[in-house]
Amino acid sequence: MENHSLFLNRSEFGDPKNHGNVLSIQDAKGLLDDWVKNEKLKVHMKQVAHLMKKWAEFKGYPDQIQYKWYLAGLLHDADWDQWPDQHCKKIIEELESRSIDPEIIRAIASHGHRYFGVEPVSEMDKMLYAFDELSGFVHAYSLMRPEGYQGMEVKGVKKRLKDKTFAAQVSREDISDASERAAISPEELIQFVISNQADADLN
Repeated sequence: MENHSLFLNRSEFGDPKNHGNVLSIQDAKGLLDDWVKNEKLKVHMKQVAHLMKKWAEFKGYPDQIQYKWYLAGLLHDADWDQWPDQHCKKIIEELESRSIDPEIIRAIASHGHRYFGVEPVSEMDKMLYAFDELSGFVHAYSLMRPEGYQGMEVKGVKKRLKDKTFAAQVSREDISDASERAAISPEELIQFVISNQADADLN
C-alpha cells in the first residue's frame, strides 16, 4: 500500500551545475555516524553501498562513477533511524544543501517509488531500488544459516522468498517490480548479491 505521507511531491532534485560534486568518504561516514545509531541499519546501508559499487564496477564504469553509486547506496536510508516520518526528505535536503550531484540525490529519492512518489529512471535509480530490499533479505537468510553466505544458492533464497513469514517486512512486490524495471532476472540479481555481499566493508 502506498504511504502518501512520505511522498516528496517533486521530481527534480539538486542543481545540474553540481554535477560531479560528491561527499568525501570521511564526510559521508561522518554523516552516517551522526544520524544513524542503529547498527543493523548501518550494516544494511554499507551492504547496499558495496553492491552498488560492485555493479558499477561490473559494468566497467570509471572509478568516479563507481563512487557516486557507492554514495547513493551508503546514504539512501540515512534519515530513517531518527526521522522516519521525514524519510527520505531529510537526507535529500541535506545533500542539496551540500551541493551534491543531483544524480546521487535522485537515486535516493526514487529507491522506493511507492513510498516517495518518484519513479526510478536512470540505471543508478533502478539498481538502488533493486538492491535495497534484496540485500536485506539475503542478509537475513545468511544469518539463519550456520555457514552464512558460504554455499548459499539462488534456489534457497527463492524458497525463502515464497515463505511470507520469513523476513516478512521485506516487500516481495518491490523485489519483483525492481527486477522487471531493471530488466534483470531475479535469479541474476540474487546471484550477484550472494556473490558480492559477504565482502562488504562494514567499518
